[in-house]
Amino acid sequence: MRLLSYEVQGEPRYGVLVGEGVVDLSSRIGRDFPDMKALIAGDGISAARQAVAGAMPDYALGQLALLPPVPAPEKLWCIGVNYRDRNEEYRDNSDLPKYPSLFVRSPSSVTGAGRPIEKPKVSEQLDYEGELAIVIGKGGRHIPREAAWSHIFGMTLANEGTIRDWLRHGKFNVTQGKNFDRSGSIGPWIVTSDECDPRGPHDIVTRVNGEVRQQDSTERLMFPFDFLIHYLSTFATLKPGDVILTGTPTGAGARFDPPRWLKVGDVVEVESSAIGVLRNTVAAEQ
Repeated sequence: MRLLSYEVQGEPRYGVLVGEGVVDLSSRIGRDFPDMKALIAGDGISAARQAVAGAMPDYALGQLALLPPVPAPEKLWCIGVNYRDRNEEYRDNSDLPKYPSLFVRSPSSVTGAGRPIEKPKVSEQLDYEGELAIVIGKGGRHIPREAAWSHIFGMTLANEGTIRDWLRHGKFNVTQGKNFDRSGSIGPWIVTSDECDPRGPHDIVTRVNGEVRQQDSTERLMFPFDFLIHYLSTFATLKPGDVILTGTPTGAGARFDPPRWLKVGDVVEVESSAIGVLRNTVAAEQ
């Protein structure tokens, strides 16, 4: 199933993609599962399948304003330097890391597919980072690697938009440059694990105005999805609806000489063949 969250006349709702239309679940099973997080936490997939069976779409996909598939995850984890060539990009002669780099984003720092991502007033260095993201279904603590796959509800896509000069404001963190409002995006939908096996392999491609900037495969991850779930759950309880952005390949704008920052009007597309395309246009902060 392809599950998505959206707004209708300013009201948040969620549903299932069927062809080019959307069957609304809020009106069908919303009493039991009021939003996407509740559906995930309540193991509501069977109810969703029954609600969709034989139903005609309520909306055309193109008429909806999409939200991030999980609009308010408790935790939005971000993994840095996870593809093998990314470590070499830093040109510091460092060994491959023993543990993943990790930071968090707030839900307000991302928007949905089709909505503008914002170039802030205070910086010219808005950059893109195309990523695969996994959505936690079954929560837990101290999850062993061999059990990790069963904790994945599904997969989605992310543009982990970054304000590069603000990354260097702190000595030991990158939080400032990663949390500008609406600087990144997640979507367009979650493809559930029964349709899109997280074990992969999965491709990931990022384009800016149609030009391929990033391209790689999860076969080249230093820390695979099962390891990330095991590692994160060692120190934090994972909750249903938590989202893990699993790292970006080489080729971000900062790595060009000179750097190629995003400009107002640029179109960024993140694609994976088993999931779809996350597309956003850059707009100026209002």
